[in-house]
Amino acid sequence: MRKHLEIFPVTGLPEVVAGQDLAALIADGTDLRDGDVVSVTSKIVSKAEGRLTYGTRREAVDAELVRVVAQRGDTRIVQTRHGLVMAAAGTDTSNTAPGTVLLLPVDPDASARQLRAAVKERYDINVGIVITDTLGRPWRNGQTDLAIGAAGVRVVEDLRGTTDSHGNVLAVTEPALADEIASASELVKGKADGVPVAVLRGLDDAVLAVGEHGPGARALVRDAERDMFSLGTREAARAAVLARKAPEGPREVDPALWSGLLNEVEGVRLSLVDNAVSVFGDEPVTVGVVAEKLAVLLHAEGYGVTVRTGPGSEATVTFGSRSAR
Repeated sequence: MRKHLEIFPVTGLPEVVAGQDLAALIADGTDLRDGDVVSVTSKIVSKAEGRLTYGTRREAVDAELVRVVAQRGDTRIVQTRHGLVMAAAGTDTSNTAPGTVLLLPVDPDASARQLRAAVKERYDINVGIVITDTLGRPWRNGQTDLAIGAAGVRVVEDLRGTTDSHGNVLAVTEPALADEIASASELVKGKADGVPVAVLRGLDDAVLAVGEHGPGARALVRDAERDMFSLGTREAARAAVLARKAPEGPREVDPALWSGLLNEVEGVRLSLVDNAVSVFGDEPVTVGVVAEKLAVLLHAEGYGVTVRTGPGSEATVTFGSRSAR
């Protein structure tokens, strides 16, 4: 456990412009020491790298995204080419000239490595670098700063296999250290104070040796295969209707999956036989609606699903083994 941690802002920095030497700007503006971690707001990195584009913010988001995760009105949560899922692809129109939009750095990890190497080469100081941006979070109100780029810092503390104070073995505990650094530094940088850099002192154990940059913040982006929440509202709805897989073989199903489906429906009944559910009723349209809702429920649980109509007011929902997702 770390016994002491200092966080202080780097104040008095000028407005950053394209081509600015950030290493000199930061190192000359504060007393850096070996083992310090420097937290840098992505905006000044983008400005120094000339990541300013002309046009509307919508056009900038369209150019930066690789997929739309969720959308409500004009608000779009998208995935960027960095793998980040964030509102408006991290674009920014504050403190920029009218008609211009600031984009995220092309490769924040590379930007962090370059900045760290420059500080070491010119000032012979070994620091860690974390590049931060502000993100909202699912299920939580408000925003916080997270790491989008890192160099020379352990981005994750792997505590798996260690024991807690009661002797229990920790099985999944992996604190996202770089994100914690980013959030802590925001406490002294602020959103409206014009302080884009902070220094954290007391994290020497998290700073890597000279020449070792580590995996970067990219390591914090969860692979889609392991992400249980990779589909946003829009994608999930489209997948449920348009991307269903055909059944691949028998698989047992728990009728509890569709419990409540008929609560508000009259004249419809279900019959489960083997790996198919037959939907019967008096009204063909109602039967079809219930069958389609049932198919969506099964698809959400990973079943391959097909729906076919039968004679009169009947439909059959056939399901099989877990589909590839």
